[in-house]
Amino acid sequence: MYYPDEIIDEVRSRNDIVDIISGYVQLKKRGNNYVGLCPFHNEKTGSFSVNQNGQFYHCFGCGKGGNVITFVREYENYSFVEAVKFLADKAGIKLPEVEYSEEMKQKASRKQQLMEINKEAAKYFYYQLRSNPGKLGLDYFRKRELDDETMKNFGLGYSLQYTDDLYKYLRSKDYSDKILIDSGLFNFNERYGMSDRFINRVMFPITDINHKVIAFGGRVLGAGEPKYLNSPETDIFSKSNNLYALDKARMSRKDQIILCEGYMDVIAMHKAGFTQAAASLGTAFTSGHAVLIRRYTKNVLLAYDSDGAGVKAALRNIGILREAGLGCKVINLEPYKDPDEFIKNLGAEEFQKRIDEAENGFMFEVRKAKEQYNLQDPDELTRYHNEVAKKLLVFSEDMERDNYLDAVCRTFSIPKDSMKKLVYKHSQNIVTTDAASSPVVLRSGTKKMTAEDGIKKSQRLLLTYLIEDNSLYNKVKEYISVDDFVDELYKKVAGLMFQGLENNNLNPAAIIDSFEDVEEQRCVAEIFNTKLEAIETEEESEKALKDVVIAVKSGSIAYYTGAPNKDITIVNQLLKSKKELEILKTKAKL
Repeated sequence: MYYPDEIIDEVRSRNDIVDIISGYVQLKKRGNNYVGLCPFHNEKTGSFSVNQNGQFYHCFGCGKGGNVITFVREYENYSFVEAVKFLADKAGIKLPEVEYSEEMKQKASRKQQLMEINKEAAKYFYYQLRSNPGKLGLDYFRKRELDDETMKNFGLGYSLQYTDDLYKYLRSKDYSDKILIDSGLFNFNERYGMSDRFINRVMFPITDINHKVIAFGGRVLGAGEPKYLNSPETDIFSKSNNLYALDKARMSRKDQIILCEGYMDVIAMHKAGFTQAAASLGTAFTSGHAVLIRRYTKNVLLAYDSDGAGVKAALRNIGILREAGLGCKVINLEPYKDPDEFIKNLGAEEFQKRIDEAENGFMFEVRKAKEQYNLQDPDELTRYHNEVAKKLLVFSEDMERDNYLDAVCRTFSIPKDSMKKLVYKHSQNIVTTDAASSPVVLRSGTKKMTAEDGIKKSQRLLLTYLIEDNSLYNKVKEYISVDDFVDELYKKVAGLMFQGLENNNLNPAAIIDSFEDVEEQRCVAEIFNTKLEAIETEEESEKALKDVVIAVKSGSIAYYTGAPNKDITIVNQLLKSKKELEILKTKAKL
C-alpha cells in the first residue's frame, strides 16, 4: 500500500507546484497561470501551463499533465513512492515506513537487481583492465594518452577474450539466467546457451544523471565487428533518454553543453578541462536528447568530426536543437578531424579559442549551403539566394528573422532588399499553399468529431468553468448531477469535484492524486485545462455557461435514451432531465 492520504496531502500542499517546476522549467506569469517550454516534448513556443491556484499543470502540445507529484514522477522517472520521498525531503517532512504490495516489491527488486548487475559488471571490467590479461586494453588507453586518474574517473575497463567470463562471475553472485539475459550483458542461444555480449573490448560504463551504471559501450580490439557495441535498451536504460557523461557535464558549472560524436572525444575533452562535454550513445541525436539537455542549459556547442559525415550530423542536429528552443553554435576543428586530435596537437588553450569563436548554427547552415553552389553562375546564385530565403522562414518571430536576415546579408554579401523580397515571396507561397490545401487535409486527415466527442467536450468545458470559478457551482447544481457525466472517468472527476464544492474545499491536485495511473492523471489535468473562449462581457459569460450546461444535459439525455434495457430508474431520470432541460432553455440565464 502507499502512504496514508493525509501524508500525501501534506507532502503535496507543502510543495508549491510553481516553486517545484520552476526548478526545472523557466516559467513566466501569464494571466492567472504560469507558462513555459514543456520539458516533456520538443517545442519552441511555450504550451506548458501551470495553475498555481489549482496546483496542477498541463501541456497543450503533448497532453502531459497532473499535480506536483505527477510532475516529479514523469520528469525524474520516479515511482510514486520515490516521488513522494523526494518532495517530502524538500519540505522537511518525515515519512512513516511504507508497506509495498507484492507487485511493487517485485518491480522494485527487478530494477534494483539490474542496477546491481551493471555495477558488478563495471567493477569486474575495471579490475580486468588492471590485471595481466587486460594488458591489451590498458595498452590501448595508454596509446590514446589517458592517465590513471582519467581512466578511474570514467570507470574504464576491459572485457576478456573468453565467451563466458563475465557470465560465470555473475552466476557466482547467484543471479538467475533470466535476470542476466534482461540486463543486456549476455546473448542466449538454445544450442550453446549463455555467452558474454562484450568480448575483447575496452569498456565504457554508461551512467545515468545520478552517476549509476545503467549500460556499457565497448570498442573492439582487433578486427572484430562491430567496432563499437552498446548495451541494448533495458528496463533501466534508454538510448533516447541518456547521453554519455551528461551526469558529469551537468555539474561542470559552465552554462553550456558541448556535444561530441564518441566516447573518446568526450574523455579527451574532460581530461583537458572541458568537463561540459557529452555524446549520444551510438544512435542519432533526437528531439528527446534535446529536451533532456534543456533541463540543464539553453546553450549547446557542436564539436562533431570535420569530415562529411560530421558536417551532415551537425546540419541535422542544428535544426533539432533550434526546435527545442536551444541556442546552437558549431566549433571549427579544422585542420583536425575530431576534438581528441585537435587537443593533442594544438592544446586546450587553442581549443578554448575555438569555443569562443564558435559559429552560430544558422550561419553555419548558410555557409555550408553556399559551398554547394557555383556562385559565378547566375542561375546557381539565384537558387542559393532562394534556399537562404526559405531557411530564414524557420524563424517565426519577425524581429528574430530580421536580425538573422541582416546578419546573413552582411556576412555573405547578399543584397538585403532583394533578400527581403524573396523571404516575403516564399512566406506568401507557404500561406497560399496551406490555405489551398487545408480543406483537403481536413477531409483526408482529420477525424470527424463524433456525438460522443461533442458530449465529452461540453463536460470538460463545464468542469473547467467550475475549476476557474467555484461560485458557479451553485448555479449549475440545480440542473446538473454527477449522473449527467456519462463517461466513467468524467463521472468520477465530477463526483469528487461536486463533493469538494459542496464542502467548500475543492482541491484539484488531490483529485488528480486519487487516480493511480499516470495516464489517467494526465487526462484529469487535461479536463481541468480545457481552453475557454475569451469572453468580454458578463452577458456573454452567462450565455456561454448556459450553453455548456444545456449541451451537457442534452448529451446526457441522448446517452440514456439510446441505452438498451432501460429500467424504471433510468426512465424516470430521463423524464426528469427532459423537464429540467425545457425549463433551462426558457431562462435568460442560470
